Amino acid sequence: MSPNELKHFLHRNVPLSQAMRVGVDLIEAERLVLSAPKAPNLNQHGTIFGGSAATLGVLAAWALLHTRLIQQAVHCKLVVQRSAMEYEAPMSGVFTATATLAAGADWDMFMAAYHAHGKARIQAQAVLHSAGQRAALFTGEFVAVREAVVTTAT
Repeated sequence: MSPNELKHFLHRNVPLSQAMRVGVDLIEAERLVLSAPKAPNLNQHGTIFGGSAATLGVLAAWALLHTRLIQQAVHCKLVVQRSAMEYEAPMSGVFTATATLAAGADWDMFMAAYHAHGKARIQAQAVLHSAGQRAALFTGEFVAVREAVVTTAT
C-alpha cells in the first residue's frame, strides 16, 4: 500500500481524517508517519486541539498495524481496545505521529495467536512531534479479529 493509497483509504473510511487533512508521510515495515496541518486542528489557545492530537496518534498506530496485516494478506477487523495519551508540550504547528510497535510487542506471536485462534492483541504507540519537539505519546492495545466468511447456497 502506497502512502497515497493509505491516505485515500483513511479519508474514505474515517471521515474525521479528511476533515483534519491527515497526510501519510512514510510507510515502512517497522514505522509509519502521519501528519496534519495546524489550521483545521486548532483550539481556542491557537495550539493543536488535544482531540486532534489523540486522533492522529490512534490513526497512525492503527494504520501501522493495518498496513502490516495487508502486506501479509490478512483481512480482519482491527480495532483499538484500550488507549492512553500523554501530552508533554503544546503543539503550535504542523504535527506528526510516528507509529511503531510498543516495546515488548512481538509481531510473530501476534500473528501466531491470530492464525491459531482467529483473534489476537498487540500494543502499538505513536510519538507526536510539532515544531521539531516531542509533544505527546499515544499508546494503544489493538485487537485483530478474523472476519466471518459468508457463503451463499446456490
